[in-house]
Parts: sequence; C-alpha cells; structure tokens
Amino acid sequence: MAVLVGFALLVWLGMWQLDRLEWKERLIERIETRSARTPVTLERAVELDGKLRDASYLRVTTEGRYHNDLERYLYAISADGQPGWHVVTPLETASGHVVLVDRGFVPEQFRSPEARKEGQFQNVVTVTGLLRTPETPSLFSPDNDVEANQWFTRDLGGMARSMFPGGAVNVVPFYLEAVESEVPGGWPKGGQTRLELPNKHLQYALTWFLLAACLLVIYLVYVWSALSGRRP
Repeated sequence: MAVLVGFALLVWLGMWQLDRLEWKERLIERIETRSARTPVTLERAVELDGKLRDASYLRVTTEGRYHNDLERYLYAISADGQPGWHVVTPLETASGHVVLVDRGFVPEQFRSPEARKEGQFQNVVTVTGLLRTPETPSLFSPDNDVEANQWFTRDLGGMARSMFPGGAVNVVPFYLEAVESEVPGGWPKGGQTRLELPNKHLQYALTWFLLAACLLVIYLVYVWSALSGRRP
C-alpha cells in the first residue's frame, strides 16, 4: 500500500508540474507579446485594467509632472547583485490622473534626491513603462517601514496613503515600471523589469516521473525476488 501511495504521489507531482509548465508558457508568451506592443495611453490602460483579469506588462505611455518631494523607496537587488532601492514617484497628468512610476534602481549612495539632482525632472515629461500590479507580501517579507520610507513590497495602497493622506487624490490601481531611457546624471536607472522568467517545470516533471518509474522498478524487483525465494 505504501508503494502504491508513493507511486501515485510522484505521478501527481509530475502532472502538477506539467500544468505549471503550461501556465508558465502562457505567461511568458503574454509578457513577450504585451511588452513588445505599441504603447497605449494611461487612460486606455485604466480601461483595460478594469476589463482584463490581469493587465500586467502592457506597455503604457503618458505625460505629466513628477511630485519629486513624494518619492518612496522600494528595497531591491539589481541584476548584478547590488543592493539598493527603486525610486517610486507619483506622476500627475494634465487630465488629473496620478500614477505611481517606478523610475528605476539607485544604489544606496544615490538614494537621497540631493545626490542625483540632475535626474529630478521639474517640467512635463513623457514616461513609457510596463504596467505592473501591486504585490502581496509573502510570509518572509519584512514589514514596510512607512516612517523611515523603507518599503519591501509594492503596497500601492500603503504608498498612495503615505503620499496623499486623506485619500483626496485618485491614484490609478497599478504601477508603471519605467523602461530604460536617458536620465541626466544616470540615476534612477530604468528598465529593471525582469521579462525573462525561469521555466524548469518540464525538467521537474521528468524528475518526478523518473522517480515514480524507479520506485515501480524497485518494487517489481522486490516482488520478483520474494517470489523466487519461495521456489523449491
């Protein structure tokens, strides 16, 4: 009975990984398609976000002014392993929309706006970014420290409330992760969205199926040996 339960469990794990493989392939295809499309306006993105179950990775272009005095800092590790922060700044459009823009990565020494004055745009700017939805903190995520302005999960609601107490400003329900662009002084550095997702579900599925096959072979060898030992 134990062998049967173990075999069934290993096969189920293999089938589960195949389901995950199908899900991951659809996700990768969606990311590649959406991130390569012609950008939509912010108003259109808001409309699509209300219609689609998940509008992530849509390419969006909008114009507005940054509220540089309301920057928030999201802890991050750069692609080369350097710890630092993503600079999240509200951008207000002429139509009155406010969207939180993840402008990109800065190392610790450039976290202070005073260290990167050249990149603090004061005039109307055109921003292109990928639509990203808020994150749900995991069990291992540190708590966001609102007072110290240190964020460890993209809590859109929490950031918006800390920027605009009282909720008088209507912030759109998603972020924009800015694509790479020329920024005076070089910081923040955009283009931090990770578009290449790991996909090892097929290898995992084959591993579980191989373990199931090994268990079955071992069991059959055991049965054969036991029966052989009973012969005269």
